[in-house]
Amino acid sequence: MSGRLIVLGGLPGVGKSTIGREIARRLPATWLRVDALEAALWHGGIDRAQPTGIAAYAVAHAVADAQLRIGHDVLIDAVNPVEAARAGWRDLATRLGATLKVIEVTCSDPGEHRRRVEERHPDFGPALHPTWQQVREREYEPWTEPRLTIDTVNDSDVNAERVLAYTRE
Repeated sequence: MSGRLIVLGGLPGVGKSTIGREIARRLPATWLRVDALEAALWHGGIDRAQPTGIAAYAVAHAVADAQLRIGHDVLIDAVNPVEAARAGWRDLATRLGATLKVIEVTCSDPGEHRRRVEERHPDFGPALHPTWQQVREREYEPWTEPRLTIDTVNDSDVNAERVLAYTRE
């Protein structure tokens, strides 16, 4: 029996973790933050020059696989900037027969987005959070698959209810 695989994607600082934390609590679901996994790899002694971002996605896939296999819902919180990252989640859901729900998280107000990036309190150390310039220059391919798009300048409770309704469809 497989649970639901709920994938949040969006640029750093748009509010993925804020909405992800709330959705995971309300469902409940296993909440996997790829940036937390990457930070754990660094704290565990993996050199930052290594492809730790790719490794963090691999760890998230393995944990999500195990949780889905026991019927738990899993919420992935990651930038998911390119098609290859997104395809990995689709493939996992297909292989396990899990329901896949994709949510793209945006922040339509560039000033607010910048403020969030610049005023973040690093959970895992300052080197993990990109600068505003790095966010603006980051590779981020447009999404082409069916998804719910939420804008975090809107009311957070309304966004949470929209996401929960979408995950139940």
